[in-house]
Amino acid sequence: MVLLDERGNPTGTYPKKDVHTTQTALHLAFSCHVRHSETGYILVTRRALSKATWPGVWTNSFCGHPAPGETPAEAVERRSMQELGVTVSQVTEILPDFRYRAVDASGIVENEICPVFTAVIDGDPDPSPDEVAEWAWIEPAALREAVAAAPFAWSPWLGWQLEQWPGLPR
Repeated sequence: MVLLDERGNPTGTYPKKDVHTTQTALHLAFSCHVRHSETGYILVTRRALSKATWPGVWTNSFCGHPAPGETPAEAVERRSMQELGVTVSQVTEILPDFRYRAVDASGIVENEICPVFTAVIDGDPDPSPDEVAEWAWIEPAALREAVAAAPFAWSPWLGWQLEQWPGLPR
């Protein structure tokens, strides 16, 4: 993973398996919200139960970490196939400066500068079971309502991204 200073400048790398702890260093990530090309619905996923952080929690379509020398947009394209089994199109950065810190129930910290993207796919995903336990398509306004009604069932970063997402229907 690419470690960052407080201004977002790379300071080095660290193995992914070792970076997420109770003292997680600031690092580079990305989040992506996938829309269906025909319906405009948003793909939400429930994180695999084997995930180290927020296992079993519903979240955005997929997220991950750029490799050293890789841009977040390039990482979106690479990880879409690895996590969801799909090729994305129309990759668009919507929140370039999104940053968050959150602590899950086990005490593991997420501490990320995490540009947020949207992308489009034509069909349904075929996700990796190591990444995704379940998935669903949801209308954007219904997603806002679901997160507001039961925030504990959703990743904290999803709620924060929805609050900041320009142009997402209410």
